Amino acid sequence: MTDTVEFYTNPRSRGAIVHWMLEEVGAAYRTHQLDYGTTMKSQEFLAINPMGKVPAICHRGQVVTEAGAICAYLADALPEARLAPPPAERGAYYRWLFFGAGPMEAAVTNAALGVEVPADKRGMVGYGSMAQVLDTLEKAVSATPYLAGEAFSAADVYTGSQIGWGLAFGTIEDRPAFRDYWARIKDRPARRRTRS
Repeated sequence: MTDTVEFYTNPRSRGAIVHWMLEEVGAAYRTHQLDYGTTMKSQEFLAINPMGKVPAICHRGQVVTEAGAICAYLADALPEARLAPPPAERGAYYRWLFFGAGPMEAAVTNAALGVEVPADKRGMVGYGSMAQVLDTLEKAVSATPYLAGEAFSAADVYTGSQIGWGLAFGTIEDRPAFRDYWARIKDRPARRRTRS
């Protein structure tokens, strides 16, 4: 078993989030660029992720898929990077990491697809409405410097990436609180290394 992370990605995927996280934790990693429809659907890769999608990692005999799960895994697997609060202080950390993976992503995706949830059916979806998601997120990024409090964490890599992407592509409303928060995290050295 090797400590090198095998990183499966495509430049036009959520793999950019995992790439940032790999740089934040200082992991040794080997990148495998896969193409949509071909190598992503190969038998070799389907053995790693039967969904045939990226990102995915293999590390210390573990296979992890889903960008949010990979960020959480890497924060735990490489604790010296301090990208997860101590276990007894992880309430906000888990909340915002999984808010990004659940309500936020579902609301943004549905809005992009033109799916309008009727008001009387909002209780059936995990996010209620896009307005609720954005209002809740705005309060979170305004309350403390980072989503889990005073320290940058994997929750900022994952959910913060979605905020930055949403601002860049217009999939979330451009609010001053979102711009201010994104400005606090977007120029971190680890993220800059993923851009060069």
